[in-house]
Amino acid sequence: MRLPARLFAFGDGKPALGGRAGRGPGGALAPRLGSELLVPRAPPQDPASAPAGSEGTGSEVTVPKMSLWSIISHMPPEEFSGLFTEFPRSLRCLLADWLENQPWEFINGSDAFCTNVAGGILSAMLEKLRSAASSNEQQCQILQQVSSIESTYRRDPLRLVAVLKAILEGEKAAVLKRDRHLPLSFHRRQEELKFSLGLQRLQHRVREIQALRDGPTASPQLKTEAKPPESELPALILEAVKELEVAKQQVLKRIQIWKRQQQLAGNGALFEENLAPLQKRCESLVEVYFQLHQQVMAASTELGAELLPRLLERFNEVLSSLVKSSFLVEKQPPQVLKTQTKFQASVRFLLGPQLLKASAKPYMVRADMVTEKQARELALSAYNNTLSESTGEIMHNVVALETNPTSGTCCANFKNVLLKKIKRCERKGSESVTEEKCAVLFSTSVALTPSNLSVHLQVLSLPIVVIVHGNQDNNAKATVLWDNAFSEIDRVPFVVAERVPWEKMCDTLNLKFMAEVQTTKGLLKEHYFFLAQKIFNDHSASLEDFQSRSVSWAQFNKEILPGRGFTFWQWFDGVLDLTKRCLKSYWSDRLIIGFISKQYVCKLLSTEPDGTFLLRFSDSEIGGVTIAHVIRGKDGSSQVENIQPFSAKDLSIRSLGDRIRDLGQLRNLYPNTPKDQAFGSHYNKEQTGKDGRGYVSTAIKMTVESERDQQPQSAVGGPRETPQAQMFSLPMLQPELHPESLQSVLSPICPPAPFCPQPIPTGYPAGESNINMMVSDNLQSSFPSTSPMLSPSLVMDPALPRCQDLAFGNPLPFMPNQYMTGEASQLLPGGPSPEPQDEEMPELAPFTQMVDPSLQSSPRWMPPSMDLPPGSDFDQFLQDVSLEGPALCPPFTPPLQRSGYPSPNASCWGLGESRWDDSVRPGHA
Repeated sequence: MRLPARLFAFGDGKPALGGRAGRGPGGALAPRLGSELLVPRAPPQDPASAPAGSEGTGSEVTVPKMSLWSIISHMPPEEFSGLFTEFPRSLRCLLADWLENQPWEFINGSDAFCTNVAGGILSAMLEKLRSAASSNEQQCQILQQVSSIESTYRRDPLRLVAVLKAILEGEKAAVLKRDRHLPLSFHRRQEELKFSLGLQRLQHRVREIQALRDGPTASPQLKTEAKPPESELPALILEAVKELEVAKQQVLKRIQIWKRQQQLAGNGALFEENLAPLQKRCESLVEVYFQLHQQVMAASTELGAELLPRLLERFNEVLSSLVKSSFLVEKQPPQVLKTQTKFQASVRFLLGPQLLKASAKPYMVRADMVTEKQARELALSAYNNTLSESTGEIMHNVVALETNPTSGTCCANFKNVLLKKIKRCERKGSESVTEEKCAVLFSTSVALTPSNLSVHLQVLSLPIVVIVHGNQDNNAKATVLWDNAFSEIDRVPFVVAERVPWEKMCDTLNLKFMAEVQTTKGLLKEHYFFLAQKIFNDHSASLEDFQSRSVSWAQFNKEILPGRGFTFWQWFDGVLDLTKRCLKSYWSDRLIIGFISKQYVCKLLSTEPDGTFLLRFSDSEIGGVTIAHVIRGKDGSSQVENIQPFSAKDLSIRSLGDRIRDLGQLRNLYPNTPKDQAFGSHYNKEQTGKDGRGYVSTAIKMTVESERDQQPQSAVGGPRETPQAQMFSLPMLQPELHPESLQSVLSPICPPAPFCPQPIPTGYPAGESNINMMVSDNLQSSFPSTSPMLSPSLVMDPALPRCQDLAFGNPLPFMPNQYMTGEASQLLPGGPSPEPQDEEMPELAPFTQMVDPSLQSSPRWMPPSMDLPPGSDFDQFLQDVSLEGPALCPPFTPPLQRSGYPSPNASCWGLGESRWDDSVRPGHA
């Protein structure tokens, strides 16, 4: 679903938030949070292009990510024909984005300051146009137009301001009409220009006040200006203080925006974490503050005993607000914090390098854990109260606040903090432990220069959910995700909406998915549609119906999904984890549809040719991906089958690409891409021949039997042979084996009995429960003669006894240890085995005569009296035993070991068994 343009911050699909390195995790499209929240930095300006008087204002400006002109220049010129009656369009094209980087919108009034700024911008514009004309083919025409502009507006630069302001307003209206929003970087530049111009005006006010007090010795810069009479000095000072408070509010708002961006970064949004520009803005304003404060104190006589105290109180409030707001958490603690786990954090005092008074002892910053109730009380007191009691015990929670003259920073870095324990508070209603939000309170007391003012600084971290066990992590992440996404600026801690629009939830899930998976490919409208059906449990509504709905916190992570044992978030987080760990490249190549229902898959594939398949995330399991494919019978009827889902554990054993390659019944990825073309780059190279140590390479293969192709194995006398040549067909050593997947192996080995598991239908076709270990062709020469061991499938006659492998719990064929190689005999406790003798197999006791219940699953061990026959009779021996009647495991059973592994004695070694290899590192067989 292509979301409405208003949801995106950039018209060109660029990320909404500034990033650490341009495009962040996947270049995600962040939700549009409003221009008042996410205002990008203005571009750098050279002296010719900077507004007049901008030197030394401390405004931070950087290269824009997108300009208004970059959109306007690609729109039809006819849409702007009525705008250029007083200013040639050709000059507008030459000025490009320089024009929008000037503070036309904020030059209001006709006083001396506005006139001076307008005149400075006019001079800079004429210089830029002449420079551009020198490299233009129409140089003469451009220079004539420049001369006309200069003669028209030199005497009245404010008229030029009005003309160009109207042009920019018309261009913005055209872009808004088409895209419904402006580039976010444009808003950011406008905010920077507004602050910069306000700071220039404040500096101008200080010079005016100084000129009034000094009389004839006023600054030459103000000699041409009309000096206000001395009776207007108090009014001038009051106006300057008012402008100072406006500039302070701009700084505080920018700090709040930075904090909000930092919180959104917890969900994967891009984040401009560099605090240097914000620190420069604070320092510039404080510098003007002290200049104005000095002028007010010098004019105390003129101000009188009644006005002066009120002004000083307002001054103190400005400085106090700036100082307290500039104490920030630069590096947040983990928002899901496990007890007895170390973590790091850091705080930064932006005005520290400028205001901190030198002290013999360093200022110390303390970290304490507070509950939501305590955080709310602190916020309501404007952080003037001190913490009475910590709600948790934090180790190494006191760190020095250090100033670095080289970098110009003042920071306290907590490097080895540990939350030892937490005191839980009373929870509301059905609130769980993982919904309880805490925070870390960082606090310190400092003395400021030049007044030696003592200030107590406090700042709260982002909300933290404390857990004591790893199984709480999933629900804790849901609480943090919801709070980060839907909290508002300057809220009461930690209030957040209970219901939010579904469109905002879509943006949040998309942002989280792209950041976690580290991909540039986000969710599509079909994915949102499936997710909406899942979370609302509504399969009748349309895509447009869902867009107008709102989703609650309970639907997100409290209510269990119908027919499932998990919540929506628990399922989605499982998909995130699986994709991040095993499917990132497949998703990035758009090979996985993923978020699609089983019913819709059947509709898509029902008309496709045999062998067409697609990949989707399991709807009934957490963290599973399944293959849905078409099978057509001899009668032409089609059936869509879903292979049992693969977990991350399964895909770590054999990758998804290799599993798809193994399955010959899969031919084309939906709609019609040959599977080798789609997945060829994801295939792993198969090892052939022998490795450097002389071992023959093996490979694990996956097979799947369709229900329509399965036949009772008793009817054919043994397992169905696979089309693959020269392979051993051994029981599968999987950590998790389902009973139904073992049936094909168990049926010829042990007939159905009380101790044999029976298949349980699951709706998925089960893969064959064997590992097909492929052996390279050159292995044939290693055997003295052709034997059944090299047949396509090892068909064991019922005459050969069977028993269980206790180490893995898988049925394996019983093999006597006479066929041990020579080197293995050296490992036996009793020394080398005697020379092999020809003798008959001893008669084995029936399994039913065993009394001990532990013998129900006998290991593949055998009596030490059994010897190895001559190597030349190897094939004959196998043929002989294949003619024997059914037999069961021998009664011999060595003592069980606690580890579950066989005892290392002579009876442990036999053909088909593993041996310890002294050429590899310990622990490998």
